[in-house]
Amino acid sequence: MDATTAATPFSTLIRTASHEQHTEAETSSFMSDLLGGRLGVDAYTRYTEQLWFVYRALEEGAQALRGDRVAGPFIRAELMRTAELERDLAHLRGADWREGLEPLPATAAYAARVAECARDWPAGYVAHHYTRYLGDLSGGQIIRDKAERTWGFARKGDGVRFYVFEGISNPASFKRDYRELLDAVDADDLEKQRIVDECKRAFALNTAVFRELGEVFPLSA
Repeated sequence: MDATTAATPFSTLIRTASHEQHTEAETSSFMSDLLGGRLGVDAYTRYTEQLWFVYRALEEGAQALRGDRVAGPFIRAELMRTAELERDLAHLRGADWREGLEPLPATAAYAARVAECARDWPAGYVAHHYTRYLGDLSGGQIIRDKAERTWGFARKGDGVRFYVFEGISNPASFKRDYRELLDAVDADDLEKQRIVDECKRAFALNTAVFRELGEVFPLSA
């Protein structure tokens, strides 16, 4: 990192460095079609299924990292999403929702990378934690609103509970605190650059999931 980069808050650095990949993920054809109301609830269900595999990897790995000097400060109970995803899937797929549930190949690769970082590289885990949870608190709310209006889910109810953070009364304040944690992360400049690179990789893995979902749910010409 050069002198200018070193003087830039890490939270700013990580946001600007991954901006291109973030935009690519947000503007994927699948997500555009989903948010545009051009896909059915089955597409939304399949997307929710993929999230479950990723968050299970993210949150199963979190428990062992609570005491870690780098990743530990980021592990917050109010962020955990697996239980909410399971309530949504029970609503969307029925009580036997686990039957026949398979990750897409891109989802399996994404979850495997998250689990690998949780196990072997806590700083890399932070990159995945950041890209997922801060995204959920921001753009995720757009998805919730669209889903409620498009498929008639109760406001903040079953089907969209994944996007509802009951334990966070002030998302803007929470995100500020989170960015302060990033700025104070216990890592040297070289490790910070590796975290930025892993953040880019996380967005690329997410985009690959969208691409495969787009192949499963192509819009007819």
